[in-house]
Amino acid sequence: MPDLTFDNLVDDGNYLGSERARIENKVILDELERKKKARAMAVPTDDNRVKARLREIGEPITLFGERAADRRDRLIYVLSQINAARGEDAIDVDAKSESESEEEAEEFFSPGSLELLESRRRIAEFSLPRAQKRVAQQKLDSKLPLSRIIDIRKRVFADVKTFSNLGSQIGDERPISLVRIAPNCEVLATGSWSGSVKLWNVPACTPIRTLRGHGDRVGGVAWHPQATLSQSADSVNLVSGAGDMCLNLWSLNSETPISVMKGHQDRICRVAFHPSGNYVASASFDTTWRLWDVNTSKELLLQEGHSKEVYTVEFQDDGALAASAGLDAIGRVWDLRTGRTAMVLDGHVEGILTMAFSPNGYQIATGASDDTIRIWDLRSLKAMYTIPAHLSNVSDVRFFRSDGTIPAHIARRQPNGPADADGMDEDSEQPTGEEGQEDSAPQPMTAEQKEEAFAQEWRYRPGLYLASAGYDGLVKLWSADDWQLLTTLQTDGSKVMSVDLSTDSKLLVSGTYNRNFQLFTSESGM
Repeated sequence: MPDLTFDNLVDDGNYLGSERARIENKVILDELERKKKARAMAVPTDDNRVKARLREIGEPITLFGERAADRRDRLIYVLSQINAARGEDAIDVDAKSESESEEEAEEFFSPGSLELLESRRRIAEFSLPRAQKRVAQQKLDSKLPLSRIIDIRKRVFADVKTFSNLGSQIGDERPISLVRIAPNCEVLATGSWSGSVKLWNVPACTPIRTLRGHGDRVGGVAWHPQATLSQSADSVNLVSGAGDMCLNLWSLNSETPISVMKGHQDRICRVAFHPSGNYVASASFDTTWRLWDVNTSKELLLQEGHSKEVYTVEFQDDGALAASAGLDAIGRVWDLRTGRTAMVLDGHVEGILTMAFSPNGYQIATGASDDTIRIWDLRSLKAMYTIPAHLSNVSDVRFFRSDGTIPAHIARRQPNGPADADGMDEDSEQPTGEEGQEDSAPQPMTAEQKEEAFAQEWRYRPGLYLASAGYDGLVKLWSADDWQLLTTLQTDGSKVMSVDLSTDSKLLVSGTYNRNFQLFTSESGM
């Protein structure tokens, strides 16, 4: 299949596929049209007049436990249903109350630069083939036998449950606000309230370099997607944001920033690198998040949409979407290609402190000061699960993600590793057991079959579990399909400010208010 690009993208007018789908789509559109007309209705705000109107149309004037606002909403719903049945437009129920009705929210647009327009096009060109590849892999995963999926889950979760403390290190003289592991899984970046960013060798926990350039507490640190891999050490490898309202771009060979980007009017919290490495997003207490061009160090987009401080921002792995959330307890998903809001995450009762896109591309996890983690589904546009995660603020959430390749430390042990387990032999015969072979004894796996089964497990592994950090001093690991607790890790007893997982599944690192960071590893990583 050729790569999907912006130029060969085809608008399929027959996407509905079947008559049944067309009918279902028509029902949805009719309901949306009914709600639109209902919003345009002029309905009395006085409760006595609402009751009188309900009596006129033969409806109960009140229901058990119904408040005045609920009663008015019921009147709007009933009238809209009557109008829809008659095929009429919205009628004027009470001309006098028209001035009292709330003004319908109008959509407004902010002017954008030509650089932003070109960036949106480049983001679309970058994200389309990645989305195509992801969906193709998900189609292959959906064809796996249930027994094989269960076997993979057992292996992965059994390994996750073996995480134990490998060691800890004092990271700074003030609390560690953020920890992030480099893409090569050998370098750790820590940001602290002292304003410094430090690089460490892991798992040795020996210091490499201290990056000095901020004048206030560091709120966000993010690695370039190719940092420590194909990216030159003299180029931009790291970005940090701090309370001095500056974003600093760093190389690995200098203690001073390559570039300083200014524009925010209040402290900067979380920052994120776009998967292309060409853009950086920053969340700020000035109630906005902004998109920056890494190559020119210029601001491309100032995005409003929150009523209070914006605390966190993240990119989807495809690169098409960004998500922001803040102390207004609302999250928003933005389509970077059009600038429109794709979804509103409304459900938390206190401020959202962290969020993460799942590698599957359609789920988002948010952690908040209400001590819960909520899982949102972009397909159904609603929350699908709420995890009562911690006894205090959920400060960080991270999905396990990787490119699906087998890590070197696992590949070296493959002949004597999990691929030789007995359960894999049986599962490998499942797809070919349709021709009456169920009764025959399972055949031993060849070396090639074991290698392919093991590679299949690692392609399926990304997004299968996530880690959370809380102010209750705990780090917890959760399954990312049934959202159950896998294991709980004790830190130094103070607030856990941040957590991260290495892409080789070898390390988990946490940063705490007590100025320490802790390393945890599983049995497979030892």
